[in-house]
Amino acid sequence: MLVALIVAGVVGYDHWRHGPAPDAAAVVDFEQRLFRVVYVADGDTFDIDQTSGGKSQTRIRLWGVDTPEIAHGSSPTMHFGPEAKSFAERTLAGQMVQVRVLPDRLHDRFGRLLAFVHVGRDGPMFNEMLLQEGYGYADTRFDHPQKDRFIELERAARNERLGLWKDLTPLQMPKWRQKKRAWDD
Repeated sequence: MLVALIVAGVVGYDHWRHGPAPDAAAVVDFEQRLFRVVYVADGDTFDIDQTSGGKSQTRIRLWGVDTPEIAHGSSPTMHFGPEAKSFAERTLAGQMVQVRVLPDRLHDRFGRLLAFVHVGRDGPMFNEMLLQEGYGYADTRFDHPQKDRFIELERAARNERLGLWKDLTPLQMPKWRQKKRAWDD
């Protein structure tokens, strides 16, 4: 009985930490199709027209990129949050996208599908576009195959003072970034 409780606790913790268990069929299904973007929540989160979990849409969270938040609940709008959302809306709203996922980590802790997203079939990667134009940060908290590339793209935008990097102060950065003391890297 004690062993069963421990196993259940570990499985439950893993689900909370990593999201639902991967489904290999779902990975293939996503990568072979194009989906229409039906709603943009903010710079790094949007919905596509794919049913999922009884809902008519699937919420996507971009892998490896963190854009400033817009106001929701008690959270205030962050520096450059509205600009990042506007860029995402101009680039993605109503567009067809290709969703590429990692089979070993499909969802974040909120159940959103983690993805590298291309505008059109094999078009430019939106994750990269955000970083190149200075609308977001390379999110170094989690490993993924594009991590080094994303760090370099952010560094180039920062050096050119593009987008949010034009007048950003350390206190305007996300808390995770302030804690990592990544401002001067």
